[in-house]
Amino acid sequence: MDSTTLSLVQLGIVFFGLGFLGRQAGRIGMSPVPLYLLGGLAFGKGGLVNLGGIDGFAHIASEIGVILLLLMLGLEYTAKELVTGLKQSWMAGVLDLVLNMLPGVAVALILGWGPVGALVMAGITYSSSSGIIAKVLGDLGRLGNRETPVILAILVIEDLAMAAYLPILTAVLAGVSFLGGLTAVGISLAVITLVLLGALRYGHMVSTVLDSPDRESFLLKLLGAALLVAGVASALQVSAAVGAFLLGIAISGGTAENAARVLEPLRDLFAAMFFVLFGLNTDPHTIPPVLGFALLLALVTTITKVVTGWWAASRQGIGIPGRARAGAALIARGEFSIVIAGLAVASGAVPVELAALATTYVLIMAVSGPIAARYVEPLVRLIQGKKQEPEPIF
Repeated sequence: MDSTTLSLVQLGIVFFGLGFLGRQAGRIGMSPVPLYLLGGLAFGKGGLVNLGGIDGFAHIASEIGVILLLLMLGLEYTAKELVTGLKQSWMAGVLDLVLNMLPGVAVALILGWGPVGALVMAGITYSSSSGIIAKVLGDLGRLGNRETPVILAILVIEDLAMAAYLPILTAVLAGVSFLGGLTAVGISLAVITLVLLGALRYGHMVSTVLDSPDRESFLLKLLGAALLVAGVASALQVSAAVGAFLLGIAISGGTAENAARVLEPLRDLFAAMFFVLFGLNTDPHTIPPVLGFALLLALVTTITKVVTGWWAASRQGIGIPGRARAGAALIARGEFSIVIAGLAVASGAVPVELAALATTYVLIMAVSGPIAARYVEPLVRLIQGKKQEPEPIF
């Protein structure tokens, strides 16, 4: 069987399997993300069957999936709403950074990985997965909830922090001077600021350029613009996901509503490949040696993310169920954590055990995050109901 035929057969198996897993997730009322991840784990390196023939397609498809997830999230909000959210939530962003970087630093120092390892692990435990969270919020129908702008603001602050963190990390791993690292950071922040200002002032022009009465033309322009902006953003040391998100912010009014309807099937297809690829690239045999530290780290950083979301939502006057939803939504880790671990291990500046720990930790958080987001509200309401029950009279 030639390579093209093998790839087609394997892709057919993957897509059919994803459809089956998505159906099962729908029946039990949860996001399909955990099942996609576990499915990838079963059919990747060291799994039951290694589907190695789809690596090339899966890689580019997963990149497109993240871009579309963040583009669709950006379509839900205007630039003005984003700026307002950032102003209101910057303190929560600072709390998020402190609470969620420290556990990674502590574990790296305990394991003897030194300052470079501590810097790497700080980024791995800090950043929530915008891709997974965007998917879960959409699956659970929470994009219009009161706490969602709070979650969004924290995610944007994290992505902005990553825009500063990644150039610094790359410079440290490569032995580049501190001045060179600061220059890269300055370029990243300047690009983000310019794009956000452009979205505020000229967003209507972006909508006019992209809009089209013809569905096919509209879809092609949207997808082309998203990939182009994401690629340029990545070239300028800004996350491709951040670039796609800012493009979504710039599209407004009826154009944004039409774009969401047109892009939804494509988002679901490519986003599924993102989650599958994560599982495919994880060798189950690397998990047991680091499982203890990964579970401990997962427990601590689950608590710190819940505290962050709860506190941020409470400052906006949101009720207890909304605070719990905000905290649980932030638990999942994903794309940034894996990128950070990959950069560090490829540089040779940290031990290979760091990759195993990071992968195991992110897999735990990527699976537990959507589950927690689904079941936290019923749990909170159950607890509240028990507290309100009158004491029995004997």
